[in-house]
Amino acid sequence: MQTFLTKSPSRAAEFIRRGGIVAFPTETVYGLGANVFDERAIEKIFAAKRRPNDNPLIAHVGALEQINLLVSGISPHALAFIEAFFPAPLTLVLPKSAKVPLIATANLDTIGVRMPKNELAREFLRECGTPLVAPSANLSGNPSPTTWSAVYEDLNGRIDCILQGETTEIGLESTVVDCTSETPLILRSGAITFEDLREIVPETRIYQVKENEVVRSPGLKHRHYAPRAKVVLVNSKFKIQNSKSKAFIGLNKTEADFDTEKICDSIDDYARSVFDFFRQCDRAGIETIYCEAVEEKGIGLALMDRLKRASEN
Repeated sequence: MQTFLTKSPSRAAEFIRRGGIVAFPTETVYGLGANVFDERAIEKIFAAKRRPNDNPLIAHVGALEQINLLVSGISPHALAFIEAFFPAPLTLVLPKSAKVPLIATANLDTIGVRMPKNELAREFLRECGTPLVAPSANLSGNPSPTTWSAVYEDLNGRIDCILQGETTEIGLESTVVDCTSETPLILRSGAITFEDLREIVPETRIYQVKENEVVRSPGLKHRHYAPRAKVVLVNSKFKIQNSKSKAFIGLNKTEADFDTEKICDSIDDYARSVFDFFRQCDRAGIETIYCEAVEEKGIGLALMDRLKRASEN
């Protein structure tokens, strides 16, 4: 199969309507979409990504009224988050509608729903005429794609189409909040921060993953975000391990010599750049990537979550 490349959302939507799968840009990372009600199309996503089938997918809507097609109810605090943030890099976990096939939710009775802020994504979703499930458009475990060329690198010949957009604005996956209990729980941190959410619902808490517990969000269970290189988290004073080739990404320049390095202008720039930097390092054959640790507040919490998971290799 040859993957079709297009800049036209209407042309890309034709593949969805025919039961195909399409990669498309969002403000977070590129997603790989399929009709949420088409089980065969969803099976293609798992096959193309080599994704474990116990890892739930997130549904994306192009209009607020589509949320009612996916869920059996919306809690008051979920409504508050929708009114405050949507469209946004924010996913809300809600009780699913019986119409949503269990393959989309890893057999859970809940589904994560979000409305992307990216205008091209929303135009594409409207052209599809249906909500889409859309995990990140990469081979499972690899760094998430922030450019269409990164999608092509991983999935050329494995998916029907790539909708070519700009480099993603945020570069980290959406914040995920479980809204199925009395207290909203942040399952995955992202650009909508803990502080942002608590301004709307003050009792919001950060969930602590328990061993062997069924999880309601992607990004919590399986190894994620990792390049082939070894990832090492460091502070401003660190010793370089023996390796033939090494790279560094962070906010502060060091005295060490690296084969490749990126000094970021801000934590936002760091978050936006890190996955693409991982991919650059892999293409260059880098053995060790040193990543400067940052304070775990604001988007720094999400960045550190991704770096910690990437370093578990």
